Amino acid sequence: MKKYIACASLFLACTPFVAQAQEAEGPISVSGSATLTSDYRFRGVSQTNKEMAIQGGLTVSHESGLYAGTWASNLAGWGTFGGSNMELDLYAGYAVPLGGVTLDVGLTWYMYPGGADTTDFAEPYVKLSGDVGPASLLLGVAYAPKQKALGNVTPGAHPAAAPGDKEDNLYIWGDVSAGIPETPVTLKAHLGYSDGNPGLGPNGTSIAPTGKYLDWLLGADVAVGPVTLGIAYVDTDIGKSEATALPGFSSSKDGSSISSSRVVLSATWGF
Repeated sequence: MKKYIACASLFLACTPFVAQAQEAEGPISVSGSATLTSDYRFRGVSQTNKEMAIQGGLTVSHESGLYAGTWASNLAGWGTFGGSNMELDLYAGYAVPLGGVTLDVGLTWYMYPGGADTTDFAEPYVKLSGDVGPASLLLGVAYAPKQKALGNVTPGAHPAAAPGDKEDNLYIWGDVSAGIPETPVTLKAHLGYSDGNPGLGPNGTSIAPTGKYLDWLLGADVAVGPVTLGIAYVDTDIGKSEATALPGFSSSKDGSSISSSRVVLSATWGF
């Protein structure tokens, strides 16, 4: 609980600086968010044992299209890769308009402070976004090249069996959203495909727990001043038998799969 309070205090402490940065006219802008969510789902799979999470991020952007930022969340259960109870992401990229669409190329460095030495990994991404009528569309591809953090072992074997193994991971996704005219409501949908190492590798990290699977989301957001209230139905095609075969892939409270369908509620304060 002390960590959650500390994180919240940090976000609040940053607010005056952020407000000043936004008010000042110049080539650099600063934006951020703080979120309270009923479950942290990463590509359809809970990283918090189907429990609540406190999250926050900060992005610094230049008028040229260059940007860099950080984002963090608490973890629990399956998501505690290498024993860490926190995910800390660092990212940077370049977004440029191209004939009615925006091309965004960047890299995310996933860190798990306090975890094993080789749980952190890098994942470059490319995104194309634009508007078609009232809808906003986004298509993204993220590819993590072969690295130790994504290594794999034969199912049932001891993790030490492949200490130097390196594997890669591919994630392809699409998002669509559209606002309902004359209302603060925005409808949203997501579909993603993962292809990577099945199960937990020798370094305790996995972002495609069954190797290949689909995840999807249907939901809505409601803007209330600076706060966005969200509701989303999240699910995957990971079957019950596949989930049962993965150690630690069940909720510690009721034994249900952490990749099963769930309605996720959230409140995000943007600044």
